[in-house]
Amino acid sequence: MRRDWERRAKENARHYVVTGQEQWSDEEFYQSGQTTVAEEVLNDMENICQGLDPKQMKVLEIGCGAGRVTRALAGLFGEVYAVDISREMVRQARQAVAGFPGARIFHNNGRDLRVVAYNWWNRFGIGRQVQVDFAFSVIVFQHIPSRRIIESYVREVHRLLRPGGLFKFQVQGAAEAEPDESWVGEAFTAEQAAEMAERCGFELRHQYGAGEQYYWLWFFKK
Repeated sequence: MRRDWERRAKENARHYVVTGQEQWSDEEFYQSGQTTVAEEVLNDMENICQGLDPKQMKVLEIGCGAGRVTRALAGLFGEVYAVDISREMVRQARQAVAGFPGARIFHNNGRDLRVVAYNWWNRFGIGRQVQVDFAFSVIVFQHIPSRRIIESYVREVHRLLRPGGLFKFQVQGAAEAEPDESWVGEAFTAEQAAEMAERCGFELRHQYGAGEQYYWLWFFKK
């Protein structure tokens, strides 16, 4: 996964992040991130914020790529922590959020979120494990060909998320998709998604797109 995504990032990062176009201008690329946030975050603020002020919230994004969605999240929430498996994607994402001091981008190991958990520092320079209010992931788990790895991420989110907080994410739902090493991920049925939620300490309250490529899940931490 790391090798393939590093190659893709160096070849044409923006195209592999969102394949609708071969070439993207800055304006087009970042606007596509704004569109994703409008469709999947802004229209769901009651579930996401639960009465909190967005500017006071800490948000986690898994699989930030070149910062397309991260930039939009950084304009909406107070603090954004984002991870990616590719160093080149991380480099480009850091450029994308250069004007947003509340955004932090980390290169992670592709298995867990330790890099986020132990890299938070408060204004007094004291480090401690971060707790986030909302976690989000889109067009990422659909590429991971291992339910074990996906579930590892879900468990890690549970560890970092505040009680009652939402992890909203998308997985591969098309059963006919054949998993490969780094492009087509393992598909989940509705039953498998519900079982994963229960194993990982979440309540699955909402879902849509079962049986389709874009299968969205709302996991609330118990």
